[in-house]
Amino acid sequence: QVQLVESGGGLVQAGGSLRLSCAASRLTFSNYDMGWFRQAPGKEREVIAVIRENHDTNYVDSVRGRFTISRDNAKNTVYLQINSLKPEDTAVYYCAADPVGRGYYTRKGSDFSSWGQGTQVTVSS
Repeated sequence: QVQLVESGGGLVQAGGSLRLSCAASRLTFSNYDMGWFRQAPGKEREVIAVIRENHDTNYVDSVRGRFTISRDNAKNTVYLQINSLKPEDTAVYYCAADPVGRGYYTRKGSDFSSWGQGTQVTVSS
């Protein structure tokens, strides 16, 4: 069973930065596309970005420029760098794994088969 563990969340002031990490285990990491999602209170979960094994990336337009997804295949870890944080970035951030490859194109959560427990990011104004 694939295991994903996020870390790096916390309370940060607006304008600050965070780097989230997601450590993956019990999988052949290079066979999976990895995605970051977030869910704010009272809102639906939304995709942020997806990264392929070859480091190709696909971002949702609303976060392009402030968010950077990356991965280290040797460490079985995917990262999300968030700069210029805004109060509206407050959410639980989740990483997810897709062994099929469809999620890179659809960016739909339903195409990701494994999920972490999430890490809370709170941005104060």
